[in-house]
Amino acid sequence: MYSSPSSSDVQAARTRPSGCLLRFLLPPVSVILIGLGLALFLSQIQVDLVETAPLSKGDTNQVQGQLASLFTPEVLAWEEKILVWSQKYQLDPNLIATVMQIESCGYSRAKSSAGAMGLFQVMPYHFKEGEDPYQPGTNARRGLNYLRRALESGGNVRLALAGYNGGINGAQNPEEYWPDETLRYLYWGLRIYKDAEEGKEQSPRLEEWLNSGGASLCLAARNE
Repeated sequence: MYSSPSSSDVQAARTRPSGCLLRFLLPPVSVILIGLGLALFLSQIQVDLVETAPLSKGDTNQVQGQLASLFTPEVLAWEEKILVWSQKYQLDPNLIATVMQIESCGYSRAKSSAGAMGLFQVMPYHFKEGEDPYQPGTNARRGLNYLRRALESGGNVRLALAGYNGGINGAQNPEEYWPDETLRYLYWGLRIYKDAEEGKEQSPRLEEWLNSGGASLCLAARNE
């Protein structure tokens, strides 16, 4: 960025040394200025890389570009959005789809008895004032940012799912202290995700989830 010289710059120019002394003084000053500029430039690059870099804890953090076909049609209807969110939040699309599957089956107006809302069943306190919890992009931003934090904290999908359901801090406790709801969440989510990751066309665990009550959630999604 350039700017016009100030009055102090003009005064300094009138009083600065000249001749041989000037030649001795200028190189160090220019080197310092160039060094400062380079340091600022490199620090900005480092910040950009930190903010945009994918996760690095294991292969579960790698972002892939394909969604498994085993998810229900109500979830697959969100495939285009899921792939966009996958890149935006640096999460495996199959992990995003797994969470959507067992949270809402793609029903954007879903609401639990505990008050969780939307596609990713996000609790009200995660939203800022004025945000629409049922708007898919807003719900994804709050839910998937939390999922990424859970994955970064736990380092693997098991702890990420436990943290998403029971809280990131709660997932750090020994498993014998995890609530039954979190253990059920892992029972459904972990196997469905692994089946998707292995490229299977069907998931027996997903079918079991549907027969255990998930089908009514998917029906609501179809009727939406």
